[in-house]
Amino acid sequence: MYINAVAHYLPSQVVNNDYFLNVNGLSDEWIFQRTGIKQRRRAAANENSNSMGIEAVKAAISKIPYSIGEVDLIVGATYTPHDTVGTLSHVIQREFNIKNAAAVTITSACSSLVNAVEIVEGYFALNKASKAIVVASENNTIYSNDSDEKSGHLWGDGAAVLFLSKEEQRESDMEVEVITTKGLGHVGKGPQGVYLIPKHEGIVMPFGKDVFVNACTYMIESLEEAMKSKGYQFSDITYLIPHQANMRIISQLAHLLNFPQESIFANIEELGNTGCASTAIALSQNLNKLKKDDLVGVTVFGGGYSCGSILIRV
Repeated sequence: MYINAVAHYLPSQVVNNDYFLNVNGLSDEWIFQRTGIKQRRRAAANENSNSMGIEAVKAAISKIPYSIGEVDLIVGATYTPHDTVGTLSHVIQREFNIKNAAAVTITSACSSLVNAVEIVEGYFALNKASKAIVVASENNTIYSNDSDEKSGHLWGDGAAVLFLSKEEQRESDMEVEVITTKGLGHVGKGPQGVYLIPKHEGIVMPFGKDVFVNACTYMIESLEEAMKSKGYQFSDITYLIPHQANMRIISQLAHLLNFPQESIFANIEELGNTGCASTAIALSQNLNKLKKDDLVGVTVFGGGYSCGSILIRV
């Protein structure tokens, strides 16, 4: 399976940490020291997870070596849907008039992107599709409670897209070598660690320490599993893209793996936690750094809990 194009979209509104001082009493210094976040993007009133996904696809269309009408599978990934009936994938299908495609939208919290790519792998293996769009889009701030001093300041909005094909389309395509995913609902606080219940209190993370410990553990375990299947060592990875949940988690991963911080793609300082779109946004932002034969490791952890990894050969 190959990645033919990657692109992302970020809303223009920037919310700095200073905003939260009068909202939940947290200062810029306090937030930055504990999360690594300085600012985040916020969708405008006329934007949502569907519209941002559309903009990400628009940014990628000129990069694909075929007509978008040839796409026969669309997989949306989000836990912050604008509409739970007219879903992200169906809106993409309509917007771009993709007539002959299966369309499905899935959620596994912040690991949804990796699960979406794995769904594509399954369709390709069964010969049910040959070209696919994976759109990851999160409108966290419409669901978040800014006054929540535990997690209201963490969230940012954004979207990213991957165009994928079963067969290589051109020499510049990146190969998806391995995908691993795992459900972890039985681990730690599981579904209580992070939750989003309609008409309740927004996105809530009451057990941050439990999330931190299990994220560090299972992001590494998932990546190890992916590498073992190919006979790789951590030293074979050129760049690492972890889920952008908290800079302390990213730093802990670098420490535990003895991996150079400068070879980790991180955007959390300026974007906050953009959910399942975070790793694809980071990949899109850093495409110019990649060289032929680089090995990129993507590893994620989602509330609920879940984890997953992808190895990409440039």
